[in-house]
Amino acid sequence: MKQVASLQYGVIFKKAFCDVDVFKGFVKAVLGIDLEIDVVETEKAFNPVIGNVDLRFDLYAQDEKNRIIVDIQHKRNSDHYDRFLHYHCAAILEQVAKAENYRPPLKVFTIVVLTSGDKHQKDVLTIDFDPKDLDGNGINEIPHKVIYLCPKYANEKTPVAYKEWMDAIQDTLDGQVEESNYHELLIQKIFDAIENDLISPTERARMFDEFNDEEYKQTLFAEGIEKGITKGLEQGEFKAKFAIAKGMLTEGLAVEIIAKLTGLTHTEIENLQHNEA
Repeated sequence: MKQVASLQYGVIFKKAFCDVDVFKGFVKAVLGIDLEIDVVETEKAFNPVIGNVDLRFDLYAQDEKNRIIVDIQHKRNSDHYDRFLHYHCAAILEQVAKAENYRPPLKVFTIVVLTSGDKHQKDVLTIDFDPKDLDGNGINEIPHKVIYLCPKYANEKTPVAYKEWMDAIQDTLDGQVEESNYHELLIQKIFDAIENDLISPTERARMFDEFNDEEYKQTLFAEGIEKGITKGLEQGEFKAKFAIAKGMLTEGLAVEIIAKLTGLTHTEIENLQHNEA
């Protein structure tokens, strides 16, 4: 067993997949495309900004010869489907310079790796932009594509070409991997790159920051759920009191008695009485 840093952390994910050979191998497995690139950029941004958001691509590579852009994102958000669709569209819009031609010169493929899983619990989801007829046949006019991968839900039906990659990503999340389970040499290269002993103090600090940030978000989420439940119970109790007061009014009980029994104010009961009249 090898002790490794978890690929759930952005700093570790980028450390592993910014390697040109690893990036190309992963893209080849997922998209079937042989990239010709010399560099993989991290935290890629467009200048000027496209739209109202100054977005950053975790990993980004541009193949000029094959006219392909590939970007890989890994961070989970409550809106990750919309968020990374926006990223994808921005990479398309950035290429369109004139109204005379809306066809971008480069194809854009976005691979989203959801290391924390997803509520839909699907291993692979795809957005294919090519127009299709009523039988579902594409016309090969628009090649752009977004692929969402959830390693947590990889199964026997997951395409063999990239199941080993997804299994390897998932395997790192507990901080150790069994190397002998993987035959792809580039996956072994990932394990070597993220071995615990090779993680720098700066990278560990960033991992710690990411952990604290995620824990804070989860705390806020839990508090929001708790407040929502409390509010719902309070609202339900309030409605129940009104329903009981309504019945008491129908039976002719005095406002003072109803107020004492339900805890409603005289004004609330009188308003209820007026609305019922």
